[in-house]
Amino acid sequence: MRAVVQRASRAEVRVADEVVGRLDGPGLVVLVGVAHGDTADDARRLATKIVRLRIMAGEQSVDETGGGVLAISQFTLHADTRKGRRPSWGAAAPGPVAEPLYEAFCAAVQEAGVPVARGVFGADMAVELVNDGPVTITLES
Repeated sequence: MRAVVQRASRAEVRVADEVVGRLDGPGLVVLVGVAHGDTADDARRLATKIVRLRIMAGEQSVDETGGGVLAISQFTLHADTRKGRRPSWGAAAPGPVAEPLYEAFCAAVQEAGVPVARGVFGADMAVELVNDGPVTITLES
């Protein structure tokens, strides 16, 4: 699994002009990409790492600050752009494999006591956020 984590002061995700997920205060926006071979254990480990990362104000983690997570599935994190101008998506897991692992990631964040807002898996989404810092980190399981 691959994640791009952004510390945000606020964020929201829309599908067809309707807000489906929102982060109303300081927290993390996490773009989650699932690859072939990823497992539920990978999802749990990645979630644990993210909620414990000391990247919030005062070198605290999001679980310490009471902030939330806005989790958005994003298969394009596994783009292969080494050849030509058209990215290959071959490393990204197909929807029936990726969706349960995205859900396992969200469940693990929630089980850690951090509120989770979500995008809609597979939907065309518009994500708006105010990156605080800016702080942006990439992680892989």
